[in-house]
Amino acid sequence: MQAGSIQVLPGRVLEAGVATNASQLLAAQRLRYDVFSAEYGADLDAHAGLDSDRFDDHCIHFIVRDVESSKVVATSRLLLDRDITETDGFYSETEFELAALKATPGSFAELGRTCVHPDYRRTSALSQLWSAVYACLLENDVDYLIGCASISMIDGGHRAWMVAQQLQQHHLVEPQFVVQPRRELPHIAFSSGRVRAVAVPPLIRIYLKLGAQVCGRPCWDPSFRCADLLMLLRVGGLGERHARRFRRS
Repeated sequence: MQAGSIQVLPGRVLEAGVATNASQLLAAQRLRYDVFSAEYGADLDAHAGLDSDRFDDHCIHFIVRDVESSKVVATSRLLLDRDITETDGFYSETEFELAALKATPGSFAELGRTCVHPDYRRTSALSQLWSAVYACLLENDVDYLIGCASISMIDGGHRAWMVAQQLQQHHLVEPQFVVQPRRELPHIAFSSGRVRAVAVPPLIRIYLKLGAQVCGRPCWDPSFRCADLLMLLRVGGLGERHARRFRRS
């Protein structure tokens, strides 16, 4: 594991980097299963409590570990466009029509399956995860980062609809980057009332702080029982303030 460390609580150190062996990948897949099953009630085709799919073998997997316990407490994965011939496209293409977006000059990568253990969400785990991802984006000369950001629909989808409307009003991409969802949200999610400000999920807040934009309407993901928004981040557009924040020292 290629890592950087930071003291976050007395006696606790977190370490972030790339998973380099099968046991680390299994720990990441186990964390994914635990978080997505508990928080979204996801219907995962899991074996032995693991969340895995056909994309995993072709992704770069990032993990954050608690050094004292060696426990994996956060994870994400990155799929570079040079590797999508092996997967028949990005994961997000199962949810959105990306042909026009992928025709844009430049290199793309997709971030996905990001999650943090509930006990570590008030630590630097997510920031450290992004630090490792950012270093990899620079190393591979990635121009655009895309990824599905999920919103729970445990309330029937009303909050997800509000968040989606809010983001489309204030953070929508230019017309040439707008994508179409393959599955619209269930009718029950739609509200006839006025769109009001609601709390945006933490991962989406991180995207927005880095200058990411939403690529249009959300897609209904019945397996994960959530609404997914496709986010687009111009890697070269990261301000120096954010670059310093996520760059490894």
